[in-house]
Amino acid sequence: MHIEDEYIRLIFGLKLKQIRTEKKLSLFGLAKLTGLSKSYLNEIEKGKKYPKTDKIVLLSENLDVPYDHLVSLKLDKNLAPIGEILKSQILKEIPFELFGIQEKNLIDIVANAPAKVNAFISTIIKISQNYNLTRESFFLASLRSYQEAHNNYFEEIEDHVEAFAKAYHIDLSTKIESSDLEEILIEEFNYTIDNEELSKYSNLNELRNLYIPAKKTLLISKEISEAQKAFIYAKEIAYNFLKIENRLFTFPWIKFESFDQVLNNFIASYFAGALIISKQNLVHELKTFFESKTWSNENFNIMMSKYNCSAESFYQRLTNILPKYFNIKNLFFLRFTHKVDSPKYKLTKELHITQQQTPHANRNNEHYCRRWISINSIQNLENSNASTSFGIQTSSYENSTNEYLVLSSATSDPFKKDVSRSISIGLLISPHLKKRLKFANDTSIPTRKVGITCETCSIKDCKERMIEPWRLQRELDFEDFDKTVSTILNTYS
Repeated sequence: MHIEDEYIRLIFGLKLKQIRTEKKLSLFGLAKLTGLSKSYLNEIEKGKKYPKTDKIVLLSENLDVPYDHLVSLKLDKNLAPIGEILKSQILKEIPFELFGIQEKNLIDIVANAPAKVNAFISTIIKISQNYNLTRESFFLASLRSYQEAHNNYFEEIEDHVEAFAKAYHIDLSTKIESSDLEEILIEEFNYTIDNEELSKYSNLNELRNLYIPAKKTLLISKEISEAQKAFIYAKEIAYNFLKIENRLFTFPWIKFESFDQVLNNFIASYFAGALIISKQNLVHELKTFFESKTWSNENFNIMMSKYNCSAESFYQRLTNILPKYFNIKNLFFLRFTHKVDSPKYKLTKELHITQQQTPHANRNNEHYCRRWISINSIQNLENSNASTSFGIQTSSYENSTNEYLVLSSATSDPFKKDVSRSISIGLLISPHLKKRLKFANDTSIPTRKVGITCETCSIKDCKERMIEPWRLQRELDFEDFDKTVSTILNTYS
């Protein structure tokens, strides 16, 4: 197996530092002992340089350590775990650069405190294993953190969209049709678009599209809507216009090989949303809409219908625009799916701009609160013959002073039989929000007290409850236990 030079240098440096420390030598002392400069030894210990043979001999003789031990890649017991982590390339998988952590700095951190780094990373791995966190989940969580760190607004991608529109004479103030984008894919990027091939494979009926790079052929499902087709074409344009090669080839994705593919998929999707839903248009529409003192489902749907997009794309675009142009950053985005007649509702996508909003994805397989409008909109859809269901609600969380104005739209999943899904956006109610959104004061908007999961909820006589709050009761029992023990200790102190 090929081992990177960087790994070899770092292992040698870790071993040298460990031996020097065990012999109670400072870098200055080792420099005096060997005749090598202090700065040179420091660079060796940090994994930046690997000494030549004569220098290794010099170190071996003066530290009274066998030459073979110094050059061996086998680490002592207390450093062995960090060696395995480095060898496994897990640190390469983590997109540190997105959060401003340079690889050279990471090497310094590992070299300076290998035992602590080992304990930290091992803890993360154990937590992920306990929560069944897959490699894919880890990458998606990293991407969400990246979005949240930037308030989910990326000026560079917005600029690329405007540059594309200018270059190809696309009027962003008008409704973008799939035919406009299809022509560019065919004429400019030499695509072949096939609407028949995917239907020949019954096991691929959940795919919207499949791109074949060798033939520049895009296979499109016959079942997709006009809005979905426009979005798919816009993503393909993004890959080509931005010259992104390391990409995913299916939508929805089946698997990915690296974090770069996950990030590039996000960039292409962001580009597509920004192309189809112009920020200038949406900001103007929202300013007018927010001036109304009463909520109107009809006006909201009229605003959304001005764009050739799905409800999900529209709600996603709101998470870009609201923080940037209205300073509404305390918000969350949720997508739930539900198999008809199943007791389980799955949270399949989430975003929390300030990372403090509830709810978050439930890793304990508990029952989400049935009072959420996200779930109510699905229930209303399934109990009616309508193609869509919309709901709005002020959600007041138990044991919290926070209230959220939550909008939710539900539709049937066209690619999965008997599956419904809802898209929701929640905005923290605050003086700033009430000033921006005049209808936030509308008393006709229903208000409900909600929990997180039934297992942790203290709401009394809840008709929607699916299971008793056993987890909450266990926490209360522990609190009572702790109080009793404290009383006894205080009595005898």
